[in-house]
Amino acid sequence: MDESLKNKRVLVVGMARSGLAAAKLLCQLGATAVLSDNKTEIDGIDELVKLGCEARPGEPAESLVEGCDAVVVSPAVWYNAPVILKAQELGVPVMSELDFAFRHCPGNKFAVSGTNGKTTTVTLVAEMLRNAGRNAFTAGNIGIPLSHVALEARPGDDIVIEVSSFQMEMTSEFHPHGAILTNLTPDHLNRHGTMEVYGALKARMVAKMDANDFFVYNADDAFCVRTAEACKARKVPFSCTQKLKNGAYVQDGQVIVGGRALCAAEEIRIPGPHNLENALAASALAAEAGVPLAVIRHTLRTFAGVEHRMEFTRELDGVRWINDSKGTNPEATMRGVEGMTAPTVLILGGSEKGTPFDALAQVIVANPNIRKIVTIGATAEKIETALRAAGFTDITPCGSDFNLAIETCRKLAQPGWTVLFSPACASFDMFSDYEARGRIFKELVNKLN
Repeated sequence: MDESLKNKRVLVVGMARSGLAAAKLLCQLGATAVLSDNKTEIDGIDELVKLGCEARPGEPAESLVEGCDAVVVSPAVWYNAPVILKAQELGVPVMSELDFAFRHCPGNKFAVSGTNGKTTTVTLVAEMLRNAGRNAFTAGNIGIPLSHVALEARPGDDIVIEVSSFQMEMTSEFHPHGAILTNLTPDHLNRHGTMEVYGALKARMVAKMDANDFFVYNADDAFCVRTAEACKARKVPFSCTQKLKNGAYVQDGQVIVGGRALCAAEEIRIPGPHNLENALAASALAAEAGVPLAVIRHTLRTFAGVEHRMEFTRELDGVRWINDSKGTNPEATMRGVEGMTAPTVLILGGSEKGTPFDALAQVIVANPNIRKIVTIGATAEKIETALRAAGFTDITPCGSDFNLAIETCRKLAQPGWTVLFSPACASFDMFSDYEARGRIFKELVNKLN
């Protein structure tokens, strides 16, 4: 066991899932975790106190830095938060939960980042590894903190980590053996300000990689190509549009991996062109990680997808209801919209992320199957403005009443139609996260009669 933190005081800022897991890991390492959160009541904190943690909820985090040997921050904590500035002033090291957990997590670590496709790709890679008989974990932004996995993983295990831009703000040592960069489109600009900053954070995931590592990247995305050019790892491209010298691509309807035909693209169970990209990326990484092609092929033919991503919920009175709560930015929703082949009622809206909706509006107008739109949440007015400017006018606002939105869709949708819930926004104005949003959508839809 690493004893570098034994008998040290470490301030943990943010007591959501990442912070709670980091505190437990610190206890295992023999440190005293000082627990900080803006909230005064925190689920699970009593258990941590019993383990020896010091609970200080509701106190300003910056007032707790002095006397601590290090600070661990959750992804929700901004890089310029007062606690960060105070720690820098006092010379107290600050690390992200991701960096901290990475240092203390055994096993083979693979990372996936990008704007869209991360969760599906992470889950698909892990499924390929497990189908090959290996012990594989998923971790990171997928909803399972890496600190939690570090408590359970053993040498030789595989850990597939979904990496967000938030996690990379305070990360300096993260060094996966293999990594995937899916794409880069506008997202989280309310936090990062510019695409340049957002992209730099995504690229930071591979900054420590070297010739002993491998980097799987989207050869159809200019940002990914530029990142690959600067990366020192062995380069493994994937493409839906180009024949490549190595990596994964499609030729004559066949998926090619490592120069060998794997399967027909139409055999991949998860539908849509975006999922073809995800399948190529996952297949390329799995092959590099030593998974036999027969196992990769079987997984592509059987993997059904992830919860909240174009998830079929129910058919009622001839209307199909689809949960795409994972569509938290316009690009993700655009991919769902492009795949709609039946008349569709689309639910849009949520909390503000600083992203424009003009391109999404144009994609909606370009697909005649998008017949009606229902808006919810803080961005409803902004979305409606973009839609009307593009020429789409059949819009029904429902404010922050999610029940009303579902009932409205029930009235608007006709037999043979689809209701697609793909908000193109974050969830925090009305829900705790996109998972809760998706679960509530499914609960309300399943209660309809």
